[in-house]
Amino acid sequence: MSGIKLFEEKKVRTHWDEEQEKWYFSVIDVIEILTESPRARKYWNALKSKLQEEGSELSHKLGQLKMTANDGKMRETDVADTEQLLRIIQSIPSPKAEPFKQWLAKVGYERMQEIANPEQSLDRARENWQKLGRSEKWIQQRMTGQETRNKLTDYWKEHGVEKSDEFALLTNIIHQEWTGLTVKNHKGLKGLKTQNLRDHMSEAELIFTALAELSTRQIADSDNAEGLLENAKAGKKGGKIAKDARLALEQKTGKKVISADNFLPPKKANKELE
Repeated sequence: MSGIKLFEEKKVRTHWDEEQEKWYFSVIDVIEILTESPRARKYWNALKSKLQEEGSELSHKLGQLKMTANDGKMRETDVADTEQLLRIIQSIPSPKAEPFKQWLAKVGYERMQEIANPEQSLDRARENWQKLGRSEKWIQQRMTGQETRNKLTDYWKEHGVEKSDEFALLTNIIHQEWTGLTVKNHKGLKGLKTQNLRDHMSEAELIFTALAELSTRQIADSDNAEGLLENAKAGKKGGKIAKDARLALEQKTGKKVISADNFLPPKKANKELE
């Protein structure tokens, strides 16, 4: 599970490894925060060389994961778990070192809370969206839509749909039915690459997505749909209900529901975080 954590409003790319039950953090992101250097990569390369000269094997033990760079592309990035990151922080003279250590402990504690109580995860998602400037109406619709989505995927899991590519296929069937666009083409319309499409939907797009998925689940349940083929048929029916509602609204208002708008920040000349 990859994502973004915020430290003093600055982004740190993260990955939660379900099997190992540990966080991995982008080393470059952390170094940029601690050093406030515009050349974090150069600083990290120099630090790695220094650690090797001192006989440390830390840099050899670090892994790499593909993470989203500023241009939206997935790039191999040096990552460290909490223990490794603490050792790196000790080698960086920074007034932010101690606050960052406390932040790391908080992130770990919060994850344990979320596992014990999934509602904690929703609360933190709301907090992050608020920090990113989303309106309360948008946040509420995004969270409602996620709950609707979760109930649909739970139905699929319980009725013979298990593989991730099957989930993606069914999602695309529903989405294309109500929007007239594949998920990929909808992302392209908004200028997105690896970003989550739903995080860049308008309030109306979120509402119709939720309607399509709610309708799909109720139809699948009514039809007792089992397996990929039957759930795909339910998906087309559910998507059509949202499509008909979308067309009716567009005819009444003269405005298109499907939008090219997104929440991407303006392009900056800053170097990519890799």
